[in-house]
Amino acid sequence: MTKDSAVINIDNRILRDLLEKGVTVIDIRRKEEWKETGTIAGSHLLTLFDANKQMIEPEGWIEEVKKLVPLDNPVILVCRLGNRTIPACQLLADAGYSKVYNVTAGMAAWISEGLPVDESSLG
Repeated sequence: MTKDSAVINIDNRILRDLLEKGVTVIDIRRKEEWKETGTIAGSHLLTLFDANKQMIEPEGWIEEVKKLVPLDNPVILVCRLGNRTIPACQLLADAGYSKVYNVTAGMAAWISEGLPVDESSLG
C-alpha cells in the first residue's frame, strides 16, 4: 500500500458508520472553533493549525496522535470544511498510519445535515 492510498476521503454517511465501529475521531480545529460549533461526540480535540492556517509543531502533533491511536489502527480527521485535514491526513500517512480517513466536508456539513453535536465545548 502506498502512503497516498492510506488516505481515504469520506462523507458523513461513512463517518457515521465508522463512529459506530469505534474508530477514533480527531478534530484538528482551534479551541475557538470548538466553542463556536460544538464537536462530534467522543472526538479528541487536537489542534494542528493556528489562526493563520500555519501548522503548529507537526512533529509534536503526530506524537500526540500516536498516544491516542496506535499506528495500525484507523483514524478519522475532521476540521471545519475538510481543507486542513488534507495535509494533516498526509502527515499521518507519512508517519506510518495505514488508514487515515479525511472527512471531506468537515463539521460544516455535519452541522448542516442536522447530525448530533456535543455541546460541552461550547463557550
